[in-house]
Amino acid sequence: MQLEGRVALVTGASAGIGKASALLLAQEGAKVGVLARREDALGETIQAIEAAGGEAMALVADVSAPDQMRAAVDRLAERWGRLDIVFANAGINGLWAPVEEIEPEEWDETLDINLKGTFLTVKYAVPYMKERGGSIIIDSSVNGTRMFGNSGASAYASSKAGQAAFAKIIAVELARYKIRVNVICPGAITTEIMRNTRSRHFDRVRKRIRYLDGAIPLTGGMPGKAEQVARLVLFLASDASDHITGSEIWIDGGESLVEG
Repeated sequence: MQLEGRVALVTGASAGIGKASALLLAQEGAKVGVLARREDALGETIQAIEAAGGEAMALVADVSAPDQMRAAVDRLAERWGRLDIVFANAGINGLWAPVEEIEPEEWDETLDINLKGTFLTVKYAVPYMKERGGSIIIDSSVNGTRMFGNSGASAYASSKAGQAAFAKIIAVELARYKIRVNVICPGAITTEIMRNTRSRHFDRVRKRIRYLDGAIPLTGGMPGKAEQVARLVLFLASDASDHITGSEIWIDGGESLVEG
């Protein structure tokens, strides 16, 4: 049990990468606070963790709302008395559209949830982590870090690039407290996020390139699985990565190398 006795916070834990990561962290001994905007959405995650003998608590908050995030992190720390691992995973694809068609409020929604939400998650977690150190993992993307061909995704890619820069800055700032900060950059992963993506006249700017061997070289075009990303999260949460901080790690089967 690599994480015996430790406490983790996972945002966006109701499905996909967040859910898979929360389950794996719990299986490795961590007590896990699972956070989402609706409590009913967390039921399956909580049940799966408890059915496997783990311990979890539901935390309800909008990651872009300061008061809600402060209260959620405080609740977790009050219950278990510590916080060692943070996986800032919550995010949206938002609207993909030609830049001139994105309304300011649509831009703000994506940046508020993805970038401001990451900031707030870290801001309220750090005071509880300073005593013992720990690991912060930020879920960015190949978009905005190594791939820039998804025309129409300007708000999303900007938020993801911002997460990577934020992680590197605070990795230096928090190193004195033995808090490591790393970024994972998934490519195409089978989750619900694409089904929730909004688009407006996306075909006007979408790049049309055919990759004869598939856009994901390692798998012949097949997307990755949330469980594969969860294993990377576990590695970065554990002592196996205790000399790694400020790093971006792409987990995309080589997708961003051919599509960048």
